[in-house]
Amino acid sequence: MSSTSSPETPRIPKAEDNAGEAYRQAGVDVDAGEALVQRLKPLAKSTSRPGAGGDLGGFGGLFDLKATGFADPVLVSGTDGVGTKLKVAIETGIHHTVGIDLVAMCVNDVLAQGAEPLFFLDYFATGTLDIETAATVIEGIADGCRQAGCALIGGETAEMPGMYGQGDYDLAGFCVGAVERGNILPRPAEIGDVLIGLPSDGLHANGFSLVRKIIADQGLDFAQAAPFAPTEKLGALLLQPTRIYVKALLPHLSAHGMRGFAHITGGGLTDNIPRVLPAGMAASLCDTALTLPPLFEWLQDAGRLDMPTMRRTFNCGIGGVLVVAEAAATPIMDALMAAGEAPRLIGDVVAA
Repeated sequence: MSSTSSPETPRIPKAEDNAGEAYRQAGVDVDAGEALVQRLKPLAKSTSRPGAGGDLGGFGGLFDLKATGFADPVLVSGTDGVGTKLKVAIETGIHHTVGIDLVAMCVNDVLAQGAEPLFFLDYFATGTLDIETAATVIEGIADGCRQAGCALIGGETAEMPGMYGQGDYDLAGFCVGAVERGNILPRPAEIGDVLIGLPSDGLHANGFSLVRKIIADQGLDFAQAAPFAPTEKLGALLLQPTRIYVKALLPHLSAHGMRGFAHITGGGLTDNIPRVLPAGMAASLCDTALTLPPLFEWLQDAGRLDMPTMRRTFNCGIGGVLVVAEAAATPIMDALMAAGEAPRLIGDVVAA
């Protein structure tokens, strides 16, 4: 009997021949998702650190807290996204940097509690899975994890036709860190403490709805030269990733005189610095120490924004603010400069 089928005797397909076909016709490619997992395994392995265990593809990520050497740890968790900065990434086709943003927004928040980031998980959602785009984004996530010293131990890729437009995707990140119980930040500040600003690398990942409106109102295109930097493309400059402060700051967060660290995200300088100050105290900022970098200067001019709006919407060139006892300011700033940061005094703590 011949094994070749004919029109009269059609071959009955085996079950595996049609596995996933109905789902694929509905817009979800299970095989593409599995191919992405296999491609990402080496990336996750590249972020390994003490405590990380297991492999991608399980139902949960494993982490051995005991292996980190903490004596009396308190776990600190954080979650965030990248916001409408993703629209710039999608329109320019530059997808690597938003992965770094995702990690940075989470690990810098955990750092503000004095915690060392330990592990990270991501959530990538899209309408139709493009393996190359997803892999590039997650390569950026792995890059951010290496910068922060935390392990990428898992994640989720969701393909949801009808929820997202063609080429659109969304990101969420989840970080867990740990801090010794006696080193939790913030600690009570005192009137006369100083504020040390750490430079940002551009907009980071906040204020992009307003930024995109200003650019649209100006009739600009992301592929054009930036008005504030004519030798650079506007889109590429806007996509500079969020600065990760973990390795520079972590060794000094338990130092004598360290009161707190404010990560300057949504709400800008105005809303975030008070989050690390006790009731009855306020931050007095020095205007001459807070001159706007060219990008922010252009946004203020093009958007006709007053300074209060700027400081409540953008980081204005300061991505993090330390609250430090005046006597400890010089040694802490010297240590940060040795770690590659460029700290500067931007104000002090006063009575509210």
